[in-house]
Amino acid sequence: MSFSEKIKSKYSSKRLAVKLNAKGEQFVLKGHPWVFSNNITKINDDAKTGDLAIVFSKNKNRVIGLGLYDANSPIRIKMLHSGMEKVEINAAFFKNKIQQAFKKRASLLKTNTNSYRLIFGENDGFPGLIADVYASVLVIKLYSEIWLPYLESIFQDLQQTSKAATVVLRLSRGLQNSKAHHFTDGEVIYGTLENEVVKFVEHSINFSANVIKGHKTGYFLDHRANRKQVGEWSTGKTVLDVFSYAGGFSVHALANNAKEVTSLDISKQALEIAVENGKLNEYTGKHKTIAGDAFDELNKLIKNRVTFDVVVIDPPSFAKQASEIALAQKKYAQLAELGVKLTSKNGLLVLASCSSRVTADVFFSINAEVLNTSNRTYKNILKTYHDTDHPIGFPEGAYLKCGYYKFD
Repeated sequence: MSFSEKIKSKYSSKRLAVKLNAKGEQFVLKGHPWVFSNNITKINDDAKTGDLAIVFSKNKNRVIGLGLYDANSPIRIKMLHSGMEKVEINAAFFKNKIQQAFKKRASLLKTNTNSYRLIFGENDGFPGLIADVYASVLVIKLYSEIWLPYLESIFQDLQQTSKAATVVLRLSRGLQNSKAHHFTDGEVIYGTLENEVVKFVEHSINFSANVIKGHKTGYFLDHRANRKQVGEWSTGKTVLDVFSYAGGFSVHALANNAKEVTSLDISKQALEIAVENGKLNEYTGKHKTIAGDAFDELNKLIKNRVTFDVVVIDPPSFAKQASEIALAQKKYAQLAELGVKLTSKNGLLVLASCSSRVTADVFFSINAEVLNTSNRTYKNILKTYHDTDHPIGFPEGAYLKCGYYKFD
């Protein structure tokens, strides 16, 4: 069955009339993209995932927004449009949103870079949908069934806008287990793919991503600007890249003539990819790897009195739910302490977080508190946030923050 046949044989959607409580209405009027189930006071009994929710004001029966209904999520309505302006949710609506998103990436695409995030979920008006481009391959990742009735026109516009020769569909774990569709994770829905490992360029540095089996869409594009910056400051230096995954920071450092780079990750397979990514570029330094738990391995290095000129610590999200926030903050403090001990005299410590539940202010405060009690003189020389292709459209959409600390 072709992609078009899978779409047309299965999905349809209808319109729902929705009323919210005062709190939910306030969120919609402020342009927030989420309506939780406990904010809904009235809705059709036969509502199903993918239906178009027409949100009415609490008292005056005016339309204040449009969204897609998701029966499988506590975020019951993912908003597409907020306000009283009359709009139609159709192919033209989505095409316009995609073109707006592409324009936001214009400055990035003027650099020697052919990998970027074209659609960043809610922040670009597509809640539960991510679209990343790696050279001529577009990877669409779905996190919600709400997009199934609209997928055909959206995929075509994404392909045409990105000029991708190949389109791959990736599915979240929940969608992989769903019986609401006929798709498989990593399915090529347009064009052909000779090799699941795709080569691409990031600020003149060569990389590769496994777009079929790799984590997320195959690579983490969000740290692009930070990788470039670290690379530029690594010339002639020894570098430690903690939680290195596919070697983003490591490869930029090597390509910028770092003397020696050590990639540390718990995954041996990820380290093998990091080494291969390094070999896609010319470098003269030494590339070492350490496979193991970061906390354990960092303590071993400290015990052996090993230090580095540049230390980058970029862990995965520690707080995926509210109950994990306190533990996440403790882990960030521990990593900062370890990082200080591993950074040499006149060295640079780079600390990053991708936990949206730990705000930038809190994260930078944790770092400052640890560094201020370290008995070392330092300057916070740079704070960075999201790159151009990861625009922030609402408070919870912000997750990435990175601090650069230079020691005397």
